[in-house]
Amino acid sequence: MTHLLIQHGLTLLFLAVAIESAGVPIPGETALITAAFLASPGQDHYKIEWVIVVAAAGAIVGDNIGYWIGREGGRRLLERWSLVKRHADRVLPPAERFFEKHGGKTLFIGRFLAILRVTAAWLAGVSRYPWWRFLLWNAAGGIAWAAATGLVAYYAGKPVADAIQTYGLYAVVAIIGVVILGAVAMRVVGKRIVGG
Repeated sequence: MTHLLIQHGLTLLFLAVAIESAGVPIPGETALITAAFLASPGQDHYKIEWVIVVAAAGAIVGDNIGYWIGREGGRRLLERWSLVKRHADRVLPPAERFFEKHGGKTLFIGRFLAILRVTAAWLAGVSRYPWWRFLLWNAAGGIAWAAATGLVAYYAGKPVADAIQTYGLYAVVAIIGVVILGAVAMRVVGKRIVGG
């Protein structure tokens, strides 16, 4: 079973990242981290370059699917029920103005934040954000995310695994603390960039 997963790992990575990016909340980033770890020295199941390329391609393709779902079907879905339509009529104009002003930053930074990674593409589509601008920022964010996340997991994978094996629960708590601090720092920086 493990051999089959490793043999088809890059295909599974592409599918997981693409499905998450299209708007289905599955662990695409976890798949990237796992694949990057499996590419790390000592594991050598993949080349890290291919892990990054496949993850970036999955992010770009999935986001474009999510964008077009939002653009073509999102408004029709919102207008289907009168209660939702009234709320959408109030919310969509400010959302469109927000995307017009901050769409690029939101799409780029959103790639690094779990909730926005799943929702930003179809929100951009529903908001009628121009596709060519979406594609530019989507590709930049997808490539940067795949490279940064993949390389961190690639280089930190072995030391993190060794620390857990050596220090057990203490290492797990320390790693979780570092991850939480990093997530909080990214969120604060993201809010400042989007808000400013």
